[in-house]
Amino acid sequence: MLAHGAGANQEHPFMVCVATGLAHEGVLVVTFDFPYTEAGRKLPDRPDVLQACMRAVIADVCTRGRKGTTLPPLFIGGKSLGARMASHLAADGEPCVAGLVCLGYPLHPPGKPEKLRVEHLSRIQVPVLFVQGSRDPFGGAVELGAHTGAIEGEVTIVAIEGGDHSFHVPKRVADAGVVMHRVTGEIVRWMLRPQAQKPGAAR
Repeated sequence: MLAHGAGANQEHPFMVCVATGLAHEGVLVVTFDFPYTEAGRKLPDRPDVLQACMRAVIADVCTRGRKGTTLPPLFIGGKSLGARMASHLAADGEPCVAGLVCLGYPLHPPGKPEKLRVEHLSRIQVPVLFVQGSRDPFGGAVELGAHTGAIEGEVTIVAIEGGDHSFHVPKRVADAGVVMHRVTGEIVRWMLRPQAQKPGAAR
């Protein structure tokens, strides 16, 4: 389940690129729009509304699995705001979740490193993958790594060298298509690692 960021919806090129890349690798991807984007508003809904929306999507996915279809491990996550909301669900012990994928986790607002968004991380017990740009104004990969030690679950951080919040890198460093191919590849490899595929991995 892939949730979009604050300034876009599920049809944003970043979301389409990630979802399509994962689908090409055989991953079933569910995207959706938060209520505020469906209503055409720019200001995101309250966290409780956003999280309730995500829980409804998860419930729908799990219900479909119970109707006779074997449900593979369910990973939740998203881009920026979507990643942050998914992390709160994981911290609350959302059922059926095998792991968390955070693409550009917003560690703090740009220019305000003192306003950290880490209080809930210590309650996350499922494995977590962070894909983070090294020059992300919301917190680079190295900066993020200094705050993930409290997570009880296995933590993997993939740094996109030279990448910003959306993994854009200078053209002299790498082609955008190559970068996004690496991003989706890293996600798939992480989800397919042996410990993620063990029976009972999804609660």
